[in-house]
Amino acid sequence: MILTILGWIVFGLIVGFIARALVPGKDNIGILATIGLGILGSVVGGLVFSLFSGRIELSNPLGWIGSIIFAIILLVIYNKVSGRKKLQR
Repeated sequence: MILTILGWIVFGLIVGFIARALVPGKDNIGILATIGLGILGSVVGGLVFSLFSGRIELSNPLGWIGSIIFAIILLVIYNKVSGRKKLQR
């Protein structure tokens, strides 16, 4: 049980960090928000993209891609709603 929770935290951190790296500009969110972003993106995106392949498992590449894409979408929505990040023109 503890290893599962720790695994989700590490996975969320990795996915959240990748999403923050791919969205242009500086994000002023902390590590806990990054982990939450990654976990939420992983749950939603991983499930949606895994359903396309018919396999729901951690090693499914579509699940990883879906996790990152949905984490990026959530980060962009968060930035728009909170007004924390403005793109420079």
